[in-house]
Amino acid sequence: MAAGELGPLGGYYFRFLPQKTFKSLSTPETTSRLRQWSMLGRIKAQAFGFDQTFQVYRKDDFVMAFFKDPNVIPNLKLLSDSSGQWITLGTEVKKIEAINVPCTQLSMSFFNPLYDEDIVRENGHIVKCLDSFCDPFLISDELQKVLLVEDSEKYEVFSQPDREEFLFCLFKHLCLGGALCQYEDVLNPYLETTKLIYKDLVSVRKNPQTKKIQITSSVFKVTAYDSVGMCYPSTKSHEQTFSYFIVDPIMRHVHVLYHCYGVGEMS
Repeated sequence: MAAGELGPLGGYYFRFLPQKTFKSLSTPETTSRLRQWSMLGRIKAQAFGFDQTFQVYRKDDFVMAFFKDPNVIPNLKLLSDSSGQWITLGTEVKKIEAINVPCTQLSMSFFNPLYDEDIVRENGHIVKCLDSFCDPFLISDELQKVLLVEDSEKYEVFSQPDREEFLFCLFKHLCLGGALCQYEDVLNPYLETTKLIYKDLVSVRKNPQTKKIQITSSVFKVTAYDSVGMCYPSTKSHEQTFSYFIVDPIMRHVHVLYHCYGVGEMS
């Protein structure tokens, strides 16, 4: 291509990177946890490369170009609402929404307030509470309550900016799980799995000046629409159906973390 000639949409060309595997989602331990949480077979990470400098302020162009790209269309996977099978997007995307998700946390000590506020006991056991309903979730412990019930007294232990962090979003998604989720009695499996997946998706580097580790990835929560309505991550909206695009501007990779709420694999 001649210098200065731009691609179809603002110059972004993508390529699928099938050789990039996300071990955090496939270790035996994670697999058995995802099965218990009813997410197994419904959560997937995929990697794509791109060929231009990424600029956050042009995220909408970037995401739109992604959905229109001939290397993305046959490779980007989603779950069919009707068959429950993995399919590709068989429809033309007309509109996208890419919400910026802050990604600044480098330590799991972020979750220490859970111990300080009697949500989790020192030994890691999650404190139970009387069952209540927060549509569509049944709440039976203090952890679910702090994640979901805005007028509960302990909701404040995480500020609004904390709750917007990608690390928090990932943790919350794992804690809430799929349609037949068997919840953990202890905190550690949630924390461990969150940490593994986060480290697998997010890129860091050492700042040459300050020598401090910093996150280089930008994260967006993505929804796409065709002429009928929402088509990705699903045609049905649910708090636990999501797609996050984690963009590494240095390696020029985009990692797509996808989950569609439903009944996960049992056996």
